[in-house]
Amino acid sequence: MEIRQLRTFQTVANLLSFNRAAERLNYAQSSISAQIQALEEELGVQLFDRLGRRIVLTEAGAQLLDYAEKIVNLVDETLAEVTEASTPQGTLTVRVPETLSVHRFTPIIKAYHARFPGVQLRFITCALEGLEKDLRKGITDLAFLLAESISAADLTAEVLGFESLVLVARPDHPLTRKWAVETGTLSGETFLFSKVDCSYRKIFEGILDQHGISYKNSVEFHSVEALKRSVIAGVGIALLPEIAVAEEIASNKLAILPWSEGKIDVAILMIWYKERWLSPKLKAFMDTTKKIMVGADNSQGK
Repeated sequence: MEIRQLRTFQTVANLLSFNRAAERLNYAQSSISAQIQALEEELGVQLFDRLGRRIVLTEAGAQLLDYAEKIVNLVDETLAEVTEASTPQGTLTVRVPETLSVHRFTPIIKAYHARFPGVQLRFITCALEGLEKDLRKGITDLAFLLAESISAADLTAEVLGFESLVLVARPDHPLTRKWAVETGTLSGETFLFSKVDCSYRKIFEGILDQHGISYKNSVEFHSVEALKRSVIAGVGIALLPEIAVAEEIASNKLAILPWSEGKIDVAILMIWYKERWLSPKLKAFMDTTKKIMVGADNSQGK
């Protein structure tokens, strides 16, 4: 049994896909299949059930996955400690809301890449669904959310700063002419929701629920930019981070509604799996993010 085979098995088991595992590990799919077959033959058990185009872990496969994750993590930790590598290599997968990716992460990426050009950074949009599971399995190395909090005993969350959420509409929307927009008067409005910045969507829906406001008349977007353009076009109203709409507000393409709830502050949370060993490349990214983001937040507060 080779470490290479265990690492391949772990990747296939977490992704439940030979194709995606091959892409992640930069192997041909035939190589992935050969390694899994060799592992099954050596152990004398079937690790996956093939259900048409789908695969699922067998009971033996689930047992092996627990051990494989411990072994692979221990090997990575040992190599890093023994060799004291000053130039981390490999891949980091980070889930981050689109708003943070566009408006906060450019200096972080620039600084990190300048120090560690051998690390390949993969950024994916931070859909809330499946986030906890992906962090536990190691599919995602690190995640960021715009949220009030996250409750999971085996996840650690650190607050890096805060963003303000504002309710926006087209400048000629009838609600912009009111002195105050009470939540109860939003009934009948079309609400535009973001899928890629979805954690604060829950906050908005919670407020609407408290006031008995139906949001069945809504549109969901996988792009904050597309959402903003639809608000500008007069399709509906939306709750968005103020930083994401600052330019449109300044150019009078959007207007902040005088909502009775006021601006809502949400935390920028950096989240990782508590039991996971923090590799040098991951710890370096976390440190770089904290240094730049917390420093920027402090400078804005002066």
